[in-house]
Amino acid sequence: MKLEVVILAAGRGTRMKSRLPKVLHKMAGKPLLGHVVDTALALEPHAIHVLIGHGSEEVEQALAGYALNWVIQEQQLGTGHAVLQALPALAKDSTVLVLYGDVPLTELSTLQKLVDQARQSPALLTAIVAEPGGYGRILRDEQGDLVGVVEDRDASAQQRRICEINSGVLAAPASDFLHYLPLIGNDNQQGEYYLPDLISLAVADGRRVASSQAGSEIEIQGVNDRVQLNLVEREYQRRVARALMREGVSIADINRFDVRGSLECGADVCIDVNVVFEGEVSLGDGVTIGPNCVLSDVAVASGATIHAMSHVQEAVIGANCSVGPFARIRAGTVLAEGAKIGNFVETKKANIGNGSKVSHLSYIGDCEMGAGVNVGAGTITCNYDGVNKHKTEIGDGVFVGSNSTLVAPLVIGDDGFVGAGSTITREVGSKELAVSRSKQRNIQGWQRPGRAGSKD
Repeated sequence: MKLEVVILAAGRGTRMKSRLPKVLHKMAGKPLLGHVVDTALALEPHAIHVLIGHGSEEVEQALAGYALNWVIQEQQLGTGHAVLQALPALAKDSTVLVLYGDVPLTELSTLQKLVDQARQSPALLTAIVAEPGGYGRILRDEQGDLVGVVEDRDASAQQRRICEINSGVLAAPASDFLHYLPLIGNDNQQGEYYLPDLISLAVADGRRVASSQAGSEIEIQGVNDRVQLNLVEREYQRRVARALMREGVSIADINRFDVRGSLECGADVCIDVNVVFEGEVSLGDGVTIGPNCVLSDVAVASGATIHAMSHVQEAVIGANCSVGPFARIRAGTVLAEGAKIGNFVETKKANIGNGSKVSHLSYIGDCEMGAGVNVGAGTITCNYDGVNKHKTEIGDGVFVGSNSTLVAPLVIGDDGFVGAGSTITREVGSKELAVSRSKQRNIQGWQRPGRAGSKD
């Protein structure tokens, strides 16, 4: 029997106090709804139907990369009413799983077990929680069989003491949804059509309803405000950190670690505190990342070190390289093996050769640099003339003295030498020395300017 997934994502999320639809608020750099869809896709369903309402155009645009069937829910009259809107799109011979766009941490194994239970009859995901207030309570008979769900607002004092709650996640044959959903009423304090009432209707028909219990309370945690958003964010990051640590990665503090995309690590990688990984990042064996770094769409080869406070974006860092501290490596930078980029250095579209060094206080942009180059402090490549960008080509073994200005387009041949304080505008040949400075004058008897009104 094929599986179809219905995801409820039409709510406004007023407690978020945001113009953004609730399901588009991000966890680990991805919309909450995106995480739910990813988990649903891992179940290999025949189709995924997403109920949208508030901000529907924004939601569709944010998840345009997924093959989803969008269903508009004009009015939000409860979960039962929401699934009712999806009925025309469901195949009658399928099993249907109902998920929520603001519940991002439910484990794949938990959902797979629930779906397996629902091939012939309804199955409900429950959880044991320490503080059940606000949740629907699970009602069981003397044999322990599930007989219904009572919402918190409609529960008696005795029922409110029950700690097993309804997660809202439900799976059943499509035929059950088709039969029971039109029978659900709204005779309750909220005046809403509750999806769990399907359970009571099935039990009244003599049907046995299965249930499965989530492994932890966090699995069924919904996001209704920014406090809960932070709660699921930190749990997600801890899950990622623990998985990496089991594979041999050292992480200084799993509570100060963020992956907002994907992170692949080799053996003996060390990650200090407050490091943020964005997009697709790979770290080779023995890589060390210092504290307070940001790496975005970066490949770092084995043995390299990214020192504290460095920002590396859309770059390739070769083996045994050293970057930072306080370095900014911009898009298009490629560092060959053993290259060094030091403190307060910025690079952009720069190929830095084997063992070359730009140790401090420099800007290298639109540059092809050979091997064994030494660039002194305060050097800049002037790559922009106000209209176009130009390239600087630096050969192997070149030495550039401190406080030099290299005006592109420019070529410096192998083993060329640029004297400190020079502004270089013409080609420097192989093994040539280029010096461009005004002649120094020392003026005797010079008087230091004084402040206005001073007698000195």
